[in-house]
Amino acid sequence: LFMLHTKSVPAGLAAFITNNSIVVSSPGRINLIGEHTDYNDGFVLPASIDKAAFIAITPRTDNSIHLHSIDMNDSYTTTVDAVQKSDAESWPNYMLGITAQFIKAGVKMPGFDAALTSDIPVGAGLSSSAAIACAMALALNEITAAGFDKLTMVKMAQKAEHEFAGVNCGIMDMFASMFGKHEHVIRLDCRSLEYSYKPFKMDGFKVVLFDSGVKHSLASSEYNVRRMQCEAGIAMIQKQHPEIKSLREVTVDLLDKYVLPEDKIIYQRCKYVVEENERLLQACEDLEAGNMIAFGKKMFATHEGLSKMYEVSCSELDFLVDAVKNNPAVTGARMMGGGFGGCTINLVNEDGIEQLIQDVSTAYKNKMQKDLAYYVVSITDGGMVIKA
Repeated sequence: LFMLHTKSVPAGLAAFITNNSIVVSSPGRINLIGEHTDYNDGFVLPASIDKAAFIAITPRTDNSIHLHSIDMNDSYTTTVDAVQKSDAESWPNYMLGITAQFIKAGVKMPGFDAALTSDIPVGAGLSSSAAIACAMALALNEITAAGFDKLTMVKMAQKAEHEFAGVNCGIMDMFASMFGKHEHVIRLDCRSLEYSYKPFKMDGFKVVLFDSGVKHSLASSEYNVRRMQCEAGIAMIQKQHPEIKSLREVTVDLLDKYVLPEDKIIYQRCKYVVEENERLLQACEDLEAGNMIAFGKKMFATHEGLSKMYEVSCSELDFLVDAVKNNPAVTGARMMGGGFGGCTINLVNEDGIEQLIQDVSTAYKNKMQKDLAYYVVSITDGGMVIKA
């Protein structure tokens, strides 16, 4: 009934849509290059993809809040006056966290029914949680007529993850989900939030994601550890250069002088971030020149840094990148996301996709005794209202 470009609203959502309902979608994201730089005031290069979270929301005449996850066949009920973090279930927290942000902002909140479904693979590093939070922000913005702009909602989604999901994440995932543009990547400055779109010339190429099937429980805790390690490196430099506020302002020379003598692990973490920022800026020049070969080489370099210096990879992700390194159909590959599992992202010549998937799937099964899931994704527009 309602169409999002060439993709219809999922059939399971139809039963929850009435004449008074608002239907929104917000996509997952890939990040081509620039990993773990966002919370260090650096640059990232994400894009939204053709897999999304969908929410149908309907205002109520009382102050009850009824949330329903179609995919989990689970419901959660509370009231506007009693919105708080759920300790029993994790999925409602992304929706409740946004609701709390709207209430904090002074928005008069009605009761509502909200049904959620998503075709973003969970745990694959495609930011399914950010997509849910952004979709919820769009939905509440419509039913309350709050009039918040996209950037305000992105910041609300980030705070919701901090306060209700307990992950001290950067802003990239929510920004990409909300600001995505068809066949473009976003060069986002995470310090100023200035951004520009870079055309991603996909003629002859496809983005293929290989899902390791690994969902390590230490991903969230180690993410927070890495953030603290970066902050520790800054503190070491600030003893001599108090004007420096983040790794964005740091050079390798400064790390060599002030961090390496004190802590080699923290030095490695910080050096990766400094080098990754520079790599991203050069990669943007590659895109402007249409040089996908040079761009792909930087993806491989990023994986090496994430695996050896930042140490957020795992044996499965390393295997998947090694398996494609010498394949002539693959221009670039790396692990993507927070780490310790999830997907590798691969730039692949479309003529070689079928054989590549077959070869890598067989090798992965033989080595890891696991079936390999894969996704071929397109770069699409960001979050939007489908039915108002």
